[in-house]
Amino acid sequence: MSDEETARDAAATAAVERISEGMTIGLGSGRAVWRVIEKISERFGDRPPLKAAFASNRTAELARAAGIQAAPLDGQARIDLALDGADEIDPQLGLLKGGGGALLREKIVIASADRFVVVAETRKSVSRLGETFRLPVEVVRFGWPETRNRVLRILPSAERRRRDRDEPYVTDEGHLLLDCELPESDDLDALGARIKGTVGVVEHGLFLGMATEALLGRPDGNVDVRSV
Repeated sequence: MSDEETARDAAATAAVERISEGMTIGLGSGRAVWRVIEKISERFGDRPPLKAAFASNRTAELARAAGIQAAPLDGQARIDLALDGADEIDPQLGLLKGGGGALLREKIVIASADRFVVVAETRKSVSRLGETFRLPVEVVRFGWPETRNRVLRILPSAERRRRDRDEPYVTDEGHLLLDCELPESDDLDALGARIKGTVGVVEHGLFLGMATEALLGRPDGNVDVRSV
């Protein structure tokens, strides 16, 4: 097992320790969350006594295969705990997310939960958001070049994300992603509000003031716990 896998495994193990029978949880997307699903199976067997809302089609597929019952976000379900990863995490538990393309659904699931715990590795820690990753901005396909021009009035760059063979990346909700340079800012909340208020923008990858705790796995198998 590589150092990265050891760190991810440690964080996922700590996350599952926060799950109790009968809970309804929210599961984001990405390798850390998929490892959490494996750990849930290891702890509870092939019929886990809990339900979950899923933030991506891939997460839903893996969770159902593990016997986790779906909890639709129908306005009635109560999510006790959301678990999700991050591309970057700053000292205030601000997050940059969306590298896997599921940021819109992830934010909806997290906003529906009583608590949100980040499951990641210590290498994701940064002094400021935007150090190592660009900020994903999800936009509607109609007139997207015009939306990109509006985003460029706020951010220094905005490149449409592509898949292999130069095909555009399309999210589970049918939108496009612009990967943007995130400049240093003393007020990311205000910057995020400007981006979100841009016509044609659906959502962005700044997750600020949402996490209550972060479980950061280390290569030695230990876990750093941060809270606000």
